[in-house]
Amino acid sequence: MNYAIATLIGALAGLHTSTWGMYKDAPHEGFSWPKYFRSTIVGAILGGGTHYFTQWDLAGEPGARFVYFGLLYCLERAATEFWKYFIREEDQSKYFIPMQFGIMGKPMKDAKKRITIGLIVAACCFGVFFGIRALERAFGESWPTWLTVVTVGGFFGWISAFGGAWKDAPIEGFETFKFFRSPGVAASWAAVVVHFTPSWTVLAIAAEGFTVMSIETYKTFGFPNKPRGKFAGKPITHPEYLTFRKNFLPLYFGIWAIVLGHLVWAIARPHMHFIF
Repeated sequence: MNYAIATLIGALAGLHTSTWGMYKDAPHEGFSWPKYFRSTIVGAILGGGTHYFTQWDLAGEPGARFVYFGLLYCLERAATEFWKYFIREEDQSKYFIPMQFGIMGKPMKDAKKRITIGLIVAACCFGVFFGIRALERAFGESWPTWLTVVTVGGFFGWISAFGGAWKDAPIEGFETFKFFRSPGVAASWAAVVVHFTPSWTVLAIAAEGFTVMSIETYKTFGFPNKPRGKFAGKPITHPEYLTFRKNFLPLYFGIWAIVLGHLVWAIARPHMHFIF
């Protein structure tokens, strides 16, 4: 039962990311069902696989399901973006901001060098994972919770901020609000997630998952008529999808309702209470 629920949670996380991605991209590059369900499949696979390591009681604990969703949201984004950024070969001329790894806004054409750099980045991420676990073992009982939330909870928000600046700033300039937005939102979500998990690594990853979910919702639906950064200034080549994409709104916000409903459900049950 737990594995089935884990797979379903991963699928829902991937379906959610697929939907905001399609909503922003379809008017510029069209729509296909295989591409739409790509993140759903990746999320489902990661959902079942991750449960092998966590072994959480997803069937009985709404707080565990809530945190697991954030965890899988981040893992799915990391896996998919790694593939798009370092491995996938794609014509970058259709983008205002290239989606392939590059230096100073210029995509790296040498695939072997690009993939090698990607593998080094992946290794560093695993190193960070084990580093956070080592810090938890060393300082977990002595650090006040507010410090854990700000530092550990916001950690991947800082990684996202620096990564975004590396990719976007050479093309569109540096934006102070945009740079500090991810770590701020991540720390805010960490202040919620910390009530349902004692693990620093889970805290950091799940908080980043909810951060991506929140910021992409803000960018997608707060400015629905503004092309996303990678298509800034590019023509709308598939205007028919401006209407078609609205059919997915009940699904998108329905998943939000399920997630927030689980949060309320978890808060109403006995859970860890920390003094900040």
